[in-house]
Amino acid sequence: MLLSHAILMLALLLLAGVGSAQEQANDGAPAAAEDAVHFGWADVLRVDPVHESARGQGTHEECDEVPVQRSERRSNSGGGTVIGAIVGGVLGHTIGKGDGRRAATVAGAVVGGAVGNGVSRGGDGSYTATETHCIEVPDDSIPDQRIVAYDVEYRYRGEVYMSRVSYDPGDRMRVRVSVLPAE
Repeated sequence: MLLSHAILMLALLLLAGVGSAQEQANDGAPAAAEDAVHFGWADVLRVDPVHESARGQGTHEECDEVPVQRSERRSNSGGGTVIGAIVGGVLGHTIGKGDGRRAATVAGAVVGGAVGNGVSRGGDGSYTATETHCIEVPDDSIPDQRIVAYDVEYRYRGEVYMSRVSYDPGDRMRVRVSVLPAE
């Protein structure tokens, strides 16, 4: 039993030694790829927007003011003629004297009726007005230019690089620096 106990202890010591030897070997080994990454700042030298032509979706309305000729149909019911004749007759009766009063009343009624008839007609009833005329125009008739990316030229530690990014970086741009061994 003593011999089996000694063999067990020897086996445990050997396993412990192998584990510490592996730890010592990793101390001098290169780090994993994720550990070899850091970030820095580069000076932006030039930014060029990248445009894409896109056709619009849907429609929009275009409107113009257009002059139009209108005519108004007026019915001549005779009301203007009657009122004009009455007013004219009263005025003629007031102005006339003696036997001339009857003649002045008749003349006033005739003239008043003619004036009343002309006023009730009001000319031919035509006039010019403006109307707004609108049409639907498809938006794809006008190409839409939009920025889809930016071509950026920048300097990092004396070297000049070019990249396409989705944003305008301004004067400085954050860069990801990765160092890996050459094979």
